[in-house]
Amino acid sequence: MSRPLLPSPACPAVHGRLGALLDHLDSRRLHGQRIFVTGGTGFFGYWLLSLFDLLHRQGVALKVCVLSRSPTAFLARAPFLADAPWLDWQQGDIKDFGALPPADLLIHAATDTDAAAHRHPLAIMDDILLGTRHTLERAREAGVRRALYVSSGAVYGRQPANVAHVPEDAAFAGDALHPGSAYGEAKRAAEQWCLQYGLQHGIAIPVARCFAFVGATLPLDGHFAIGNFIRDALAGQTIQVSGDGSPLRSYLYGADLAIWLLTLLLQGQHGRAYNVGADQALSIAELAHQVRDTLAPAAAVHIARGHDDKAGRNRYIPSIQRARHELALDAWTPLEEAIRLTAECASPVSQP
Repeated sequence: MSRPLLPSPACPAVHGRLGALLDHLDSRRLHGQRIFVTGGTGFFGYWLLSLFDLLHRQGVALKVCVLSRSPTAFLARAPFLADAPWLDWQQGDIKDFGALPPADLLIHAATDTDAAAHRHPLAIMDDILLGTRHTLERAREAGVRRALYVSSGAVYGRQPANVAHVPEDAAFAGDALHPGSAYGEAKRAAEQWCLQYGLQHGIAIPVARCFAFVGATLPLDGHFAIGNFIRDALAGQTIQVSGDGSPLRSYLYGADLAIWLLTLLLQGQHGRAYNVGADQALSIAELAHQVRDTLAPAAAVHIARGHDDKAGRNRYIPSIQRARHELALDAWTPLEEAIRLTAECASPVSQP
């Protein structure tokens, strides 16, 4: 029987939904573990640290060390973690940070996904490739014997129109010589590095290929359509769809994501990829209307232009059958609820 939850100053929609999903995580495997996390101050990190905080409040004895260039800046945005006794910080850059304290587990999730960062492909490739190599070396020195590499669905390249849900063993990939392929190709190469490094040094490293997500701390003024739609709805403005609304997407809620990542860390097979996301597709136009209906029924939706049938339809939808069948994972939070919960936490205090 789990212990009663102690109160948390985090957004109730964060710990509340995480608490509702805890039965899907075998938290006993984390008791007494020391975990090192890169990428711990972005969207993924916020949800992972919120889950660790909840587990600590339930009595799971764990220690987490997070790499960050600016821990103070993150804690100003997530003050409920400022005095967390289970949390330590390693200040530094992903490519050259110093020696780590002893650690049992690693979650390597560091990659800047901001649109501005992608205007500097060589820097993105350095962070992914050099950062992964350096992180694995430091983790091995610290005693890590199990790690999770957080990759991306971008490794598949453009999803063919005749493939409704892309599987992990898909035989297609991006164009390695296209200027826009830097992120996806670097992630693909880093996956191979993790495979070979783990084989040589006895470290189990499963791979999480991540798709699209929604939840607290998702930027509401960036290049994420769902975030922009939620912003418009909360402001009582017309929800603006900048394109034709035809691309197909699916969204996994942040609480589900955190449970998935810890399950993959603890139970995933070395050198095996697992798609991480939801598999219920909807168009961007349908998404805009769902956000409107959930948050601001009186608001209008404006789609910038009509669809050109000759252009084909962009889709980015994973198959999650492997995660379902092998690890009992699923998209548990319905999208309507995910949109509502994200809106509840959309405030300057809760937005890292």
